[in-house]
Amino acid sequence: MSDPAVPSPGRPAERRPRARPSAWWRLGVLVALLAAAAATVLALHPERLLAEGWPQLSGGAAVVLFSMAYGLCTAAFVPRPILNIAAGALFGAPAGTAAAVVGTVLGSAASFGLGRLLGQDALRPLLRGKWLRAADRQLSRHGFRSMMAVRLFPGVPFAAANYCAAVSRMGWTPFLLATALGSAPATAAYVIAGSHATAPTSPAFLGATAFIAVTGLAAVVVVWRKKGPAARRLSRS
Repeated sequence: MSDPAVPSPGRPAERRPRARPSAWWRLGVLVALLAAAAATVLALHPERLLAEGWPQLSGGAAVVLFSMAYGLCTAAFVPRPILNIAAGALFGAPAGTAAAVVGTVLGSAASFGLGRLLGQDALRPLLRGKWLRAADRQLSRHGFRSMMAVRLFPGVPFAAANYCAAVSRMGWTPFLLATALGSAPATAAYVIAGSHATAPTSPAFLGATAFIAVTGLAAVVVVWRKKGPAARRLSRS
């Protein structure tokens, strides 16, 4: 009598499928990576670059290396204004803007990929609130238009927008394209300011800082106007 646990000679043994890590385990890995990145930024103090000066870099290879470093720093929560000013101080307005925009797209792609790979499956079931469901529906159905508005609005945290988009069903192409186009105006303004930082009375520096100030003030006004009706509705309920 043959043992049923032993495969017959004429039939190969069935392979058991490998167990995929659970969604919550992958989310834990993502949280650990983000915490490590934030701790690294706090320990290194990248803002010291503004006071201690810039390394001597030049040429196309330097621009490429800076774009890659920009992307890594963005994914590690380094504030983009610091990186944009650095791009302007190192390479001038045209090349600095190109390097900063490419770095922005690279950093956004890294954050989006990490969020989708490690966090989407665990976080999507938690989208039960009315506001969360509405935001997810807007990003999923109107990805390019919604992300374009988010990138143009200066008050939205850059990293938070990346991970919110990753949890939604937005595609890669609309996310990256909207990020590049929507981030370009503010990025260029900071780069121009950085490239003319030694001449703070120049028209280019004054124009760039005025653009930054006006867009920031507009964001505050928009938030204030949206918050007013919401507060009145809460007081009536």
